[in-house]
Amino acid sequence: MDPVVFAAVLVAAACHAGWNAVIKFGLDPFSTMALIAVASMAVAVPLVPIVGFPSAASWPWLAGSLALHLAYFIGLTEAYRTGDMGQVYPIARGTAPLLTALASYLLLGEDLGILGSSGIVVLVCGVVLVSVRGGRNLVRLDRRAVGYALFTAVTICGYSLVDGIGARKAGSAHAYAVMLFVFDGISMAVFALVRRGYAMIPAAARFWKGGLAGGTLSLAAYWIVIWAMTVAPIALVAALRETSVLFGAAFAVVFLGEPLRPIRILAAVLIVAALALIRLH
Repeated sequence: MDPVVFAAVLVAAACHAGWNAVIKFGLDPFSTMALIAVASMAVAVPLVPIVGFPSAASWPWLAGSLALHLAYFIGLTEAYRTGDMGQVYPIARGTAPLLTALASYLLLGEDLGILGSSGIVVLVCGVVLVSVRGGRNLVRLDRRAVGYALFTAVTICGYSLVDGIGARKAGSAHAYAVMLFVFDGISMAVFALVRRGYAMIPAAARFWKGGLAGGTLSLAAYWIVIWAMTVAPIALVAALRETSVLFGAAFAVVFLGEPLRPIRILAAVLIVAALALIRLH
């Protein structure tokens, strides 16, 4: 992979971990994700005159992406509501790169070779390990939570492929990314109001500063990813995104004082090894 693209996606992963850290301000998962989506839209709207509009050929893909992002929003919040994050997160984020790699090979003919494929498998192992927490009983899995987690993984795979193809057809990855966040914020806001009503607005408004910071990081993170998928294999970019769990774990150790457990060290070694394999692809 080109070193510039490789480095850019790692920056995107750090931004992704950053907005996940910023938004831990007391709202429930549903309200938090809705606030982030609306905040990202607020940041994206002023950028439309600068980046312009994507070409007409990309609009069907944009519509498909909106539907998949809404499904992701529903699936992830329901997974967190019904299950333990220690179960949900590694299943959703670990399964998605494997599904994306398989789908991109079957549908787009993207052959990752031995190095790229091995890198994805090793990275998934690292993602699962870094998500393990001490003291949790993960043997007794909640079937409903696991179902939602797998559904979430499918939506991640789906919108990764759709956005990669859509951005390639858009004429400008930047125009596609900005327009996606504009419409995504609108659809999320409408869905949240229909589901929760206007009563959620005052509660979310109290956290607008954190929401704006998180929304800006969210926009930056996925904007970079969308651009990267136009110049590199979609599966590799999608897999590299998952290094955000390593950045998140590092933030937790450095800023929150969480212990550096041996299993996290092993996970970090695996992820770094995976990065080397992907970089050499």
